[in-house]
Amino acid sequence: MPVRLDYQMIESYVPDGAAVLDLGCGDGTLLEQLIEEKHCSGLGVDKDLAQVHRCIARGVPVYHGDMLEAMEMFEEGRFDCVVLSQTLQQTPEPARVVREMLRVGRRAIISFPNFAHWRVRFQFLLNGRMPVTTTLPYTWYDTPNIHLLTVKDFLVFCREQGLRVIDTIYLSPAFRVLPGFLANLAAGMAIFVVENDGRGEER
Repeated sequence: MPVRLDYQMIESYVPDGAAVLDLGCGDGTLLEQLIEEKHCSGLGVDKDLAQVHRCIARGVPVYHGDMLEAMEMFEEGRFDCVVLSQTLQQTPEPARVVREMLRVGRRAIISFPNFAHWRVRFQFLLNGRMPVTTTLPYTWYDTPNIHLLTVKDFLVFCREQGLRVIDTIYLSPAFRVLPGFLANLAAGMAIFVVENDGRGEER
């Protein structure tokens, strides 16, 4: 099975031998890659028992439960990197999740679907209904996404929360890397690497 490009991008920001916490880890594919290819030590967290069983079958260490509860078990700076891939928009308290990520980890790597993609805007304009796309594939009544956001929303969030954006990658729905000036309109997915800044300065 080919490696997902977003996973490759996330992996590129994780140093060899890093201690990694993967929140909403799913079946453990990303964490397995990091352990095998970059010799990381890691722990996955997922509340879906079926996904936990898949992690166990892969030999990936995993905690079954809520990500905030899991992070409460760890002291400050316990991990080098904390990853939240395609799950931020599903969390009831996204600001608290990000703060905890940067308490227990030195760096956070966060990816999310961009709700401002032009196909989403077009579906709203043309049909007047909640859009369904490759990166937002759910109907309104069965979606796990409860805090939809855009690239611009997250940039403002980082500034307001005093977070320093180390790097960004914007991917089209076809998983092509896009330049930053096209991000809010053309990106299906965004990947942000952030650290605590503490000053809230606009960058």
